[in-house]
Amino acid sequence: MAKIKHNNFLDTVNEVFTDAIQEGVLHLYAEGDTFSGRTIGVGNRQLYHFGTTGYLGLEQDPRLKAAAIDAITKYGTQFPLSKSYISNPLYKQLEEKVTDMYQNPIIITKNSTLGHLGVIPNAVNDRDAIILDHQVHWSVQSAAKVLKNRSVTIDMIRHNDMDMLENKIKNHSNKHQRIWYMVDGIYSMYGDYAPLKDLKALALKYPQLHLYIDDVHGMSWTGKNGTGYALEELGSLSENVLLFGTLSKTFGASGAVLVCSNKKMYREIKTFGGPLTFSAQLEPASVAAATASAEIHLTPEIHELQNDLRERIQYFNSLLENTELPLIDKNNSPVFFIGTGMPKTGYNFVNRLMKEGFYVNLGIFPAVPVKNTGVRITISRHNQKQEIKALVEAMVYHYPKALEDTHTNAHRVNQAFKRDIKLNKLEASNHAIKVQLEDSITKIDKTLWNTLQRNQGVFDWEGLEFLEETFSNNPLKEHNWKFWYLIIYDQNQNPILSTYFTLGLWKDDMLAEVSASQVIEKTRKMDPYYLSSQVLSMGSLFTEGTHLYIDYEHPLKQEALNAMMQTMETIEKQCHAKMIVLRDFSEKETLHPYFQGQGFVRVQMPDSCKIDLKAHETIEDYGTKLSSRNRQHLRKEILAYEPLLKIDILKSCNANQLKQVEALYNNVHQNNLGLNTFPFPEKLFKNMSEHPNWEFITIGLLDSPDKMIGVMLCYNNDGHTYVPSFVGMDYSYLTEYYTYRQLLYQTIKRAIELKFKHIDLGMTASFEKRKLGAKVTEKYAYVQTFDNYTLELMSILELSGTTNTA
Repeated sequence: MAKIKHNNFLDTVNEVFTDAIQEGVLHLYAEGDTFSGRTIGVGNRQLYHFGTTGYLGLEQDPRLKAAAIDAITKYGTQFPLSKSYISNPLYKQLEEKVTDMYQNPIIITKNSTLGHLGVIPNAVNDRDAIILDHQVHWSVQSAAKVLKNRSVTIDMIRHNDMDMLENKIKNHSNKHQRIWYMVDGIYSMYGDYAPLKDLKALALKYPQLHLYIDDVHGMSWTGKNGTGYALEELGSLSENVLLFGTLSKTFGASGAVLVCSNKKMYREIKTFGGPLTFSAQLEPASVAAATASAEIHLTPEIHELQNDLRERIQYFNSLLENTELPLIDKNNSPVFFIGTGMPKTGYNFVNRLMKEGFYVNLGIFPAVPVKNTGVRITISRHNQKQEIKALVEAMVYHYPKALEDTHTNAHRVNQAFKRDIKLNKLEASNHAIKVQLEDSITKIDKTLWNTLQRNQGVFDWEGLEFLEETFSNNPLKEHNWKFWYLIIYDQNQNPILSTYFTLGLWKDDMLAEVSASQVIEKTRKMDPYYLSSQVLSMGSLFTEGTHLYIDYEHPLKQEALNAMMQTMETIEKQCHAKMIVLRDFSEKETLHPYFQGQGFVRVQMPDSCKIDLKAHETIEDYGTKLSSRNRQHLRKEILAYEPLLKIDILKSCNANQLKQVEALYNNVHQNNLGLNTFPFPEKLFKNMSEHPNWEFITIGLLDSPDKMIGVMLCYNNDGHTYVPSFVGMDYSYLTEYYTYRQLLYQTIKRAIELKFKHIDLGMTASFEKRKLGAKVTEKYAYVQTFDNYTLELMSILELSGTTNTA
């Protein structure tokens, strides 16, 4: 099986964050000797603060400050003991007051992240299943993933998809004792709500369903005693609900709180809750400030504060209604999200607003899909109406300018968020360039296409005509692709850019770890299209190489790239693709900043392997260029076995031979979960046999001349590049005759015989190819997804081959 270096998710996050840091919108430092909450110092300026999560402004309340100062004076900066041994003297009063707020047993935790790590492994037993909303907070997902080590089933649904949730509940109900659905009450980016009344109805319908709710963004600003959105919606806390609130953010202090009405579970978590047991307890100042805040929450004053904030929220909403700004989710929470689509537009918009005197947050991957970048605005009691109005006026002015600066328009934002946006001032076409888009290679001039693309594998004009015929009119949907050919010219008909795209059904786990694919393939035995998506790809799953031709010196290069992006997005919208993939690019791709700014994340593909051949070179000459160690490998494991094998070059195959070729290919395909794709259609091999550019290098045994044990399927790119596209093998002979190595050697031998300049050995098995002199290059794709569901589900599955998603 080919060993593939899989993309590290954290590397992708690091790249996106690094880009945002360089643009000056992340990892900033607040400045100044004091902080009021209304303004914040950034870059030697005081900006109006629209990024706080202290929605009620309690962190600046004199009563909380005085309590914290008094606690430090009396008890010091910390109480350095585990709470399991003894709590500092202030804890008891805090616990009593928070219990009064919720009218249910509570546990105070250091923060919500440690709280989840302490509670989830304790509350969920090995016979339970977990279903995550794919937008539930990272801290919940991270704590849940710990349970993979105990083989606990972990699943995921798309955001707030109640039909999908009910189907998952039905699937898990016969196999698991309890089914935990983990969700946020208020989501931190868009400010949208969990459908808790619907969830309560589902829990009544399915008694196995338990709810685990992180409501830290719903705390204080709503609900009786400020106990939050979730409890307000549910009405009361039943024993099948665990609720997390916060003592920080809007509460104004520090820490988090678990509310649990199930007395048995409460005792177990409180007795031994991992980090809850061993972590340091809250500092005296935090406990005292939280107690002072709890006292406010237990008086009618909390409702006065809530009403004061609600008035500001309603005012902001009313101002936004009179604009064309793309508010992604209109609601009554203090969190607002203005979509910008591309990260570059988000950077530009944030910087423009900061220069205008307003601090806002950038919402970016992985908190939101990369293409769903936007500006996150929070309203607090610190914000006065005059500055709220000024912020809206600044956004109305700068939003279209940010779009214009980054060569985008409202139509593209509309597509990214699947919503209707009225702003359309920038959608005029660029008359300096001409776009030719065709749905068949036969509509493209053959000479022109081959001049631009002929040296790039199986996508010269003839190769693409072959692919169009092969991947059409097949009985299975995964074997039918759509093709588009794009050439962009200047006004003098000089080509600036060319490429081709395919739309096809891909397995979502194509580049996931093998352990994840093994789990998913079990489900695919019953549901063959489980976790598969329509993907719009530059190039295709059949081809490998530099699919994008671009004249980097042309003065209209940027306009051509922008036109290519808008073309892809138009196709994506028409065909309802779930992902766009651009491939194949090198690590040092000069377009990397552009692609990343357009909402693509870079992922590592299998290494690419190529051989450059010299004119008049013989196979013996080629062997002498290898290192001494590799020459020894050639002699002992390839040349020594060559006389024992029947090597043939077949320009066409009879029916029996085609049947063997297909079976050998399927052997390799089924054993290669490291690059997990659907198999190719049966007629592929017949079409190859009938096409003048294809030939088959076959290996058989001398005593069984009609039996193949290996085959290499090779394409002749008009005498320039020899392309061994796919391999087939009988694994029972692999170690005895070193079949794969022999096929690689025979491929090189054949290319030299035909006087080719290059051999494109394709992806995977780079170790074996390097032994025979191949140059190995790291390759990358740029991926644009329209939600993070698949990425997050893959991360759940990758560490545990026993996880069951059925």
